[in-house]
Amino acid sequence: MGNATTPLSFLQGFGIKAYPVTALTWGLLIISIVVCVIITLLVLIGIWRRRATGAWAADVTPVRGASGMSWIVIGVGISSIALAVTLVWTVVVLAAINAPPTKPGLTIEVTGQQWWWKARYLSDDSSRILTTANEFHIPTGVPVRVRLIGADVIHSFWVPALAGKTDTIPGQTNITWIEANIPGRYEGQCTEYCGLQHGHMQFYIVAQSPAEFRAWWDAQLQPAAPPASPAIKEGERQFVFHCGACHTVRGTSAGGAVAPDLTHLMSRQTIAAGTLPNNIATLSGWIANPQSLKPGTLMPTLYLSGPELTDIRSFLETLK
Repeated sequence: MGNATTPLSFLQGFGIKAYPVTALTWGLLIISIVVCVIITLLVLIGIWRRRATGAWAADVTPVRGASGMSWIVIGVGISSIALAVTLVWTVVVLAAINAPPTKPGLTIEVTGQQWWWKARYLSDDSSRILTTANEFHIPTGVPVRVRLIGADVIHSFWVPALAGKTDTIPGQTNITWIEANIPGRYEGQCTEYCGLQHGHMQFYIVAQSPAEFRAWWDAQLQPAAPPASPAIKEGERQFVFHCGACHTVRGTSAGGAVAPDLTHLMSRQTIAAGTLPNNIATLSGWIANPQSLKPGTLMPTLYLSGPELTDIRSFLETLK
């Protein structure tokens, strides 16, 4: 699997867009370390020579020695060469990653909003347009065009293992692209301060083989399964009544558009934009009192009774 060893690590890349950037990052890091080491050694040598000549004594009369201009000339010359190399290298990398080498095989429209990510998988076939949230699947080895939109304030889309940062700005569409050459789960994060829960605005890119990705897309296009029991039917009714104005569950009368589409909620590994693992305990807590788990989130506390909470949670657990 291609998961980065450290979440949000930018020192390890996966894919044709990430490799040049990772190499440049390591190169600049090594050059910076070498410069710091050289400066430290020169300072230490200067201190040692001063101590060796007794220049620290208070009664020593200052004597003008040989000019140090040669040190300045050599230092500036070496620094200029290093800066020129890094400048050219940076420009070459920027040119290389500006556009994918081949036509993108997929376009995803990603909207950043407080504090979650909406994704629409675009297609010339309107029946294959898919809307999901916070966990995006892509095929390996295929460049993916990402159209970025800001719904409310400025956010920033960043998947360090796959691509650099691109802002989502209200009233403007920015274009970037990503590509993963190895199947895996890659963490992303909003990196433009966007309010109280900026730090809890994560998302995940799940890279799969093209065949597995196609199967995932086909499954995600399916509506929710009909209720298998009267209890699940009651849970659906309660969900539509309490939650359907904000959330969509295809196959039901819940058609809200201001919150994540939950048609296949249980196929995701997290809820609340990466804040919590997706399990029965956290799902129950999130439905009952989202403000206690993610203060400031736009999802209101519904003040459900115990039976209502149980019914809604039981219905949501069927959304696989």
